[in-house]
Amino acid sequence: MSGVIVHEWIDSTGGSEKVLDAMFEAFPDANIHCLWNDAPGRFPESRVTETWLSRTPLRRWKAVALLFMPGTWRRLRSQASYNWMLVSSHLFAHHAQFPGNGKGMRKLVYVHTPARYIWVPELDSRGANPVARILSPLLRFLDKRRAQDPACEFAANSKFVQERIAATWQRPSRVIYPPVDVTSIQSVPCWRDKLTKDELEIFDALPARFVLGASRFIPYKKLDMVIKAGNEAGVPVVIAGAGPEEQALRTLAAESRVDVFFVIRPSTQLLYALYQKASAFIFPPVEDFGIMPVEAMAAGLPVIANAEGGASESVRDGETGYLIENISVTGIANAITEISRIDRNRVREGAVAFSRERFLREVQDWVNEGPKATEFTHSH
Repeated sequence: MSGVIVHEWIDSTGGSEKVLDAMFEAFPDANIHCLWNDAPGRFPESRVTETWLSRTPLRRWKAVALLFMPGTWRRLRSQASYNWMLVSSHLFAHHAQFPGNGKGMRKLVYVHTPARYIWVPELDSRGANPVARILSPLLRFLDKRRAQDPACEFAANSKFVQERIAATWQRPSRVIYPPVDVTSIQSVPCWRDKLTKDELEIFDALPARFVLGASRFIPYKKLDMVIKAGNEAGVPVVIAGAGPEEQALRTLAAESRVDVFFVIRPSTQLLYALYQKASAFIFPPVEDFGIMPVEAMAAGLPVIANAEGGASESVRDGETGYLIENISVTGIANAITEISRIDRNRVREGAVAFSRERFLREVQDWVNEGPKATEFTHSH
């Protein structure tokens, strides 16, 4: 049985790309189709097919490209004939069709989320873009209709997203948690030993005690709350990542009475070393799942996270960290003062259920089992 993997677009970083990596590991003979590829070299070039959008400036202007994506996905071309397609979708990749492939093709859609831009713009500021806002009613109608395709079987990356699939598309889905590199994180007792000379200089300049916030520097990740909570708790803060909000975060840090350190674009080994050294990982956003909290837990780092969203499925309140209802700076600050009560060995154990090996097994079983009905919960 031959298959194809379909992914929105390939970036050099991002949680959905880690899922794509694992899908390709699970099915190394599969070709990959995407709108465009911004990470050449990540996969063998001969295996990746891009669409016409890759040859236009629209690849840099996603809000306008939105208008062209649904139609583009309906006209994928391939020389090969496939029995199944495995789709990694957070926008419209689940609309994918190979018109020349016949009707018997199974479509297995792994849903990171139904498009946040159009379904939950309050959780994603990109949905406030004027173009996205004007197009949203039409795109919601089209998206829901395409999701009714009887060939589609859905898997959600969390129960939180499973409920969103039921609410937006009225379709059943199973839950397959995304892959996290738990085994490799736990295979190195001291990630500091793996750092380069330049990285050691950065790492050793950090205070003995600090709380960590790490993600892309964009508004919905709420890294400003990490800085404010560290300030309120009187604990230094390290902010790791990169993005357009950097200057705003640095301005906020300059006003803080505690030291705030920025580690820009940390390597994997430096990020893992930060997990091992920090006192707590703070994760305020409403995230569909949240891979970084599980990475932190794999390194033994307790997590303080938003009780709303997917992080509540990986963090056990009072055991592997704290979940904050109606998240606030004061709520996070109070949790920081309690974090030393958490047993770091128990935190490590809590991450094992989300391993890469478990994801590979579950996604292979899903593809190989053949079509079958799935149960789902529908929140009213």
